[in-house]
Amino acid sequence: MPLTEFQQVLLAELAKGRTDERYLAGGAALHFEPNSTRYSHDLDFFHDSVERVASTFSADRARLVTAGYSVTVELSQPGFVRATVARGAQATRVDWAHDSAWRFMPLVRDRLGGLLLHPVDLAINKALALSGRDEPRDFVDILFVHARVLPLGGLCWAAVGKDPGFTPLSLLELLKRRGRYRPEEFARLDLAEPFDLVAAKRTWLAALADAESFITSRPPDEIGCLYWSDGQGTFVMPTPDEVSSGGAVRHFGAPGGVLPRVSDAPRP
Repeated sequence: MPLTEFQQVLLAELAKGRTDERYLAGGAALHFEPNSTRYSHDLDFFHDSVERVASTFSADRARLVTAGYSVTVELSQPGFVRATVARGAQATRVDWAHDSAWRFMPLVRDRLGGLLLHPVDLAINKALALSGRDEPRDFVDILFVHARVLPLGGLCWAAVGKDPGFTPLSLLELLKRRGRYRPEEFARLDLAEPFDLVAAKRTWLAALADAESFITSRPPDEIGCLYWSDGQGTFVMPTPDEVSSGGAVRHFGAPGGVLPRVSDAPRP
């Protein structure tokens, strides 16, 4: 159960207050479900404006203190607050931060009553994060989303919609530099199961190769989109035939996110 019991109780407490001004993202959101692979030692809340960071933190701190938690602020600046939230011997780090409202999908309601960034947006954010930092935890996470959310090629293709400074191939070139780790680096992570580095490297190399094949097969005017399969009820990394036949619908992001529209499918 990659959310600790303390984190679950804390999130449930915060969900009792106003929840429409913040949403959970980062590692805790990515590994929210019990069948996930990695524990996250912090909770990352994001907000669509700098002003909401301050107002939401103030309300959350008041609620937590009333509920018997201590809230120790470690860093506070416009658009970002970091604090340690504790009760008894248990504690976790919590960040309240500003992020762009641009995303592919609307926020989703979690089982504890709060809001989560959609899994596909979490996966795209993870690809962008790994391109900019070489952390073993991000490598664990990218393999997780590659297997369970969307293959790497689809993530790279869509990620440039969120960060137009990249092309899919330039992002992929940065990701090719990742994956060189020692076993002891994963031993320091809090994982739900042992990490098989040999199998992971094999999967990663195959993912990179498949991603390059996919990226070079797609037309430039579709850069920055996801592909939705109504038949499968999920986002996919399609073949050219699936797109041309209407089996996979192009889906672009927008402020606040949008639901896929089957009517966008190209007609033969």
